[in-house]
Amino acid sequence: MELEDVPVDRLMTDQVVTVTPGTRLTDAAETMLAHGIGSLVVVDDDARLVGVLTGTDFLDIIASGRARPDATVEQYMTDQVVTVGAEDDVGDAAATMITNDIQHLPVVDVDAGVVGLLSTTDLTAYLSYGRGTDV
Repeated sequence: MELEDVPVDRLMTDQVVTVTPGTRLTDAAETMLAHGIGSLVVVDDDARLVGVLTGTDFLDIIASGRARPDATVEQYMTDQVVTVGAEDDVGDAAATMITNDIQHLPVVDVDAGVVGLLSTTDLTAYLSYGRGTDV
């Protein structure tokens, strides 16, 4: 099975961990550690995507000395988020990730909002173990 034949929803993680823009940065870091994840999806009160905060963002915050105890996610999240649809081809999603130099791609639905997250880890697992099988 080629990547172009696999829809994103077959590989995405559908248990997305979210925070709100007002979440304290320290709480966001603790959430990422507790769940063993590399990114958080930031949603508004209506569960609509407003940003992404990644482990790379945290490295930049620490390296630049910008960390403040009262900082919120909104101050450091990426708010120009590239997304993909659940029915889009994984091959197209992978190309989008490469083009935009991102490792986490929120999967959105017009009505439901964020429905999943596709990561480079998901793609690697599929290519390593799932290719040619019914994933």
